[in-house]
Amino acid sequence: MKFLQKLGKSLMLPVACLPICGILMGLGYLMCPATMQGGEINGIVEQIGFYLVKAGGALIDNMAILFAIGIGVGMSKDNDGTGALAALASWLMITTLLAKDNVLVIRTLSENAELAFTNIKNPFIGIIAGVIGSGCYNKFRNTKLPDWLSFFSGKRCVAIVAGVVSIITSAVLLFVWPVVFGALVALGNAIKGLDAVGAGLYAFFNRLLIPFGLHHALNNVFWFDTIGLGDLSHFWAGDTSADVSWSLGMYMSGFFPCMMFGVPGAALAMIHTAKSNKKKVAIGLVTSAAISAFVCGVTEPFEFGFMFLAPALYVIYAALYGIFTFVTVLVGFRAGFSFSAGATDLLFSASLPAAQNTWMILILGPIAFVVFYLVFRVAIVKFDLKTPGREDDDTEGEKNAVLSNDNFTEVARVILEGVGGKENVTSIDNCITRLRLEIVDYTRVDEKKIKSAGVAGVIRPGKNSVQVIVGTKVQFVADEFKKLCK
Repeated sequence: MKFLQKLGKSLMLPVACLPICGILMGLGYLMCPATMQGGEINGIVEQIGFYLVKAGGALIDNMAILFAIGIGVGMSKDNDGTGALAALASWLMITTLLAKDNVLVIRTLSENAELAFTNIKNPFIGIIAGVIGSGCYNKFRNTKLPDWLSFFSGKRCVAIVAGVVSIITSAVLLFVWPVVFGALVALGNAIKGLDAVGAGLYAFFNRLLIPFGLHHALNNVFWFDTIGLGDLSHFWAGDTSADVSWSLGMYMSGFFPCMMFGVPGAALAMIHTAKSNKKKVAIGLVTSAAISAFVCGVTEPFEFGFMFLAPALYVIYAALYGIFTFVTVLVGFRAGFSFSAGATDLLFSASLPAAQNTWMILILGPIAFVVFYLVFRVAIVKFDLKTPGREDDDTEGEKNAVLSNDNFTEVARVILEGVGGKENVTSIDNCITRLRLEIVDYTRVDEKKIKSAGVAGVIRPGKNSVQVIVGTKVQFVADEFKKLCK
């Protein structure tokens, strides 16, 4: 769990880049529908819309690279940029080795396997690359090589080791990835005949697979003509339910109330349950993400903001999608999207022949808002989930803590001596007021010695964890502490 929370914290930086991109794409799509639906682009308004879509898409489409770099920095000790460089090298190597054309040179692929490697540039691979880059930095940053290879010692060897690990990882994924992808296609085949229940199960698994980038497998089953369905392609081709063997739009409609209203409801719950000293941070992150979801259905900024901080809540979130999709199929609400289930696509799809009862979004939407809000609020409070603004760190009292000694080097030296020396320290981090340390042997920790540095207190949350309450000057102490541990 600690690993997932650190992973979630590392994703905050790249996730913060995404909401504005979603908003730009929504506005651009509204000004120039041809960017998504095809057709000629004429006039200054449509041209501006085209550039807004492309500007937003520049980051949304390359989100996986942002994740690799963000995790590479965020999970590296000292937040060193070397980890980010190694993560980027890992990403480039894995995605190149597993590109469909390159894989076809090595082995023969089935149709599903070709599809799997066509979608290899996804957030899951970005996360793997980030973990490889940061892990190699943490493990090999101080490596000493023989004199004739000394140029590659220390940090210079990190990207090299990451490359070797990436080759091994690619070799494993070469065989594992198409099997997993094929299993998901088989799952889609199994549930396609379950009518409303099948649509709900599809929506549930669609959201559940977002962190792994494997939702594309199911999307290709239900949205495109992989196995004779093609809900999206038939919808925008102007067909109706009479032209196909299912209720056209049933595999898209349920996303509209969830994305347009459910996500803002969940975002409001996160704001209301955030710690008072962190509400502004929570507002800044989730409000822009909620606007992005409403306008154009870009939900990744919201989802990646909490899925690793509170994975159980993300499963609940996915289940709500399944429930609302089931309901929308039963009540007859039908709408489609060419990009995603936001207000812009709802507006443009409402005039298509397959659209039915689109006015019901005025009923389903507010219901989704309330349900998402209540479920998220109750779950967050009852289980003390660490959503944005609720991370474990500081109290108001700690913010008022004052060091009795402003010689930060001396404070760091005493703390280091109190925790048993640098050989007893495995990890150094800090939040707003605490120096957070991971140690090897808890018996070597001398709390009286640590307190003699003039700190406000010492907390022992676990057998191998020590947190020193320093106050708002903790960053200066942490910087000196890291120097002493090198």
